[in-house]
Amino acid sequence: MNRRILVIMALLCGLAAFSFADEGMWLFNKPPKDQLKKDHNFTITQPWLDHLRLGSVRFNNGGSGSFVSEDGLAFTNHHVGRVCLQQLSTEKKDYVKDGFYAKTKADEGKCPDLELNVLVDIQDVTPDVQGAAKPGMSDADAGQAQRQKMSAIEKECSERTGLRCDIVTLYAGGMYNLYKYKKYTDVRVVFAPEAQMAFFGGDHDNFEYPRYDLDVTYFRVYENGKPAHLTNFLKWSPTGTKAGDLVFVSGHPGGTERQLTMAELNFLKDLQTGFIIDVLTRRDKILHDYAAQSAENARVAADDIFGVENSLKAYKGRRGGLEDKELLGKKAAAEQKLRADVNADPKLKSEYGTAWDEIAKAMDVRRQLFLPHAFIERNLGFNAELARFARTLVRVTAERQKPNQERLREYGEARLPSLKQQLFSTAPVYRTLDIATLTESLALMQEKLGADDPTVKRALNGKTPSEAAKAYIDGTRLDDPAVRKQLYEGGAAAVAASTDPLIVLMRDIDPRARQVRKQWDDKVEAVVRLNSTKIAKARFAIQGTNSYPDATFTLRLAYGTIKGYEEHGKQIAPYTTLGGAFKHAAANGNKGDFELPKSWDDAKSKLSLATPLNFVHTSDIIGGNSGSPTIDRKGEVVGIIFDGNIQSLPWDFAYDDRQGRAISVDSRAILESIRKIYHADALADELVNGHRSKAAAATK
Repeated sequence: MNRRILVIMALLCGLAAFSFADEGMWLFNKPPKDQLKKDHNFTITQPWLDHLRLGSVRFNNGGSGSFVSEDGLAFTNHHVGRVCLQQLSTEKKDYVKDGFYAKTKADEGKCPDLELNVLVDIQDVTPDVQGAAKPGMSDADAGQAQRQKMSAIEKECSERTGLRCDIVTLYAGGMYNLYKYKKYTDVRVVFAPEAQMAFFGGDHDNFEYPRYDLDVTYFRVYENGKPAHLTNFLKWSPTGTKAGDLVFVSGHPGGTERQLTMAELNFLKDLQTGFIIDVLTRRDKILHDYAAQSAENARVAADDIFGVENSLKAYKGRRGGLEDKELLGKKAAAEQKLRADVNADPKLKSEYGTAWDEIAKAMDVRRQLFLPHAFIERNLGFNAELARFARTLVRVTAERQKPNQERLREYGEARLPSLKQQLFSTAPVYRTLDIATLTESLALMQEKLGADDPTVKRALNGKTPSEAAKAYIDGTRLDDPAVRKQLYEGGAAAVAASTDPLIVLMRDIDPRARQVRKQWDDKVEAVVRLNSTKIAKARFAIQGTNSYPDATFTLRLAYGTIKGYEEHGKQIAPYTTLGGAFKHAAANGNKGDFELPKSWDDAKSKLSLATPLNFVHTSDIIGGNSGSPTIDRKGEVVGIIFDGNIQSLPWDFAYDDRQGRAISVDSRAILESIRKIYHADALADELVNGHRSKAAAATK
């Protein structure tokens, strides 16, 4: 998904009464061994887990993937890979629309700022992080002490190992793990189908089933200018699956809210979710208006439109879950039961009894700070790529003057390499699109914060939102990576001396943004973290530790069964086929979002139309799992996650497999189409054999 959309979503952002056998986004260091043995007669071994972990990858732009060849070949969804495709496209060549295939290594297109992470080690650092909060500290001081400790651990780890080191908060602070990643920053695109086939059916079919999508893209990772040689990659299944089979998903679910308190859920229901939907609805209109102005504008805005509309439909599904009285009633009953159990034990009551009330108080503060935090600190009021570059430069140069432990965590030493890759990216920046989106966000900030708000007044400086946006974007030079690098390397002095209008703006509003950030960190984030830790410890004491934590965009293992479901009295079969795609197109007039690419029509007579194309299963997934490999008991790739149905969207809050399903592209359809539609035989051979042929490897 486009980074612009990920930023919007990021800044705004166990049902006890039910019991479902396939529920869970499990940690690789706490796998569901007993459940799998009991429910599926499957025994997890450590070598099986290690191989799967090392064969799985995280895409830094918000998706998952896996290695599928010893020669560095990785695959993910088209909608994850389209960011790179659009960055490589030009007015004359649109790789998103038309597809991409590199017949030789020399043809592989290098992505400007894509980073792939492989989880190589997990270390429990819970005592270190929790111990940083000393008895008698205020919530604010305890939160600051824990943040400083995490930054120190990450820096030491990164300097010692050369790896990317991130501390992950699990069980709402009940556990802290240090995740160590090998990074690949030389990533090159190898193959992608046309967007029309990757997103066949368009927004109409999005989050629906049956589906007929070939949502895949292949990349190759390089080291020292050569394709990386991998010992751990996932073999391609030659036979695929059948209904009733057990499958696994290894991916990076972005975030769930299953362990939130009722006070937190009510905040999401009453304020945040509706606000996000309103913001995305406005954003969608602005982007469509921009795209309608020219064919080139339509190409430039296509990725943003896709991201906004996908997010909009997802958040409407989330809202449905938050408005489900039965679901919320059962979550409320589960919370009341846990609180009653805590209060029945004097020791637990003394240690943890007030946690829920403290979080409720923090939610009152969160409501007060929500709009200024979103618009000013999290940059929602300045929605433009160039404005984000300016904010990053102002912040990072100031933070680098401080000792590592005293910095804002996103600017710690361990995070700087990835930050610099994004900041110095050579990806194109489209000034006209930035003007359109900045105009809209300035107008929204003015509407929500009021014309007399000091940040609004400074940002507009007597102009209308459209006049101000045009002046900022026309006057900046931050679209030049060399200018950004010069400012970064020049440090705080260079930024202080800069007359670039966006730099000056971000300098001027930074004191208030930091003030809002500190209030948020001290009165919301720290209070929620520390009291959520208490609730997690209470839950461990009463219910045990054999559970999974909420998703955190870190590697998780899910599993499920391939099976259909009933909807409106109709039985939905688990598989669709290549032939079904042609029938689905014909049934919808073979036009618009339902028009098959010419490549498919031309190859129809050569295809085995009974080949499974998409299939559904009960694996527990959520946003961020896009691109996750779907594997069988042997650990072989049988598909790739690309969506969930509409009934799965409330899984953010509670898993329910009565109708909710994960959706995968079938490995058999991928091979069939690569060979017979796209004539990419070298790629198909590499998938089957697990390595490039000697002839292909020898090409320049």
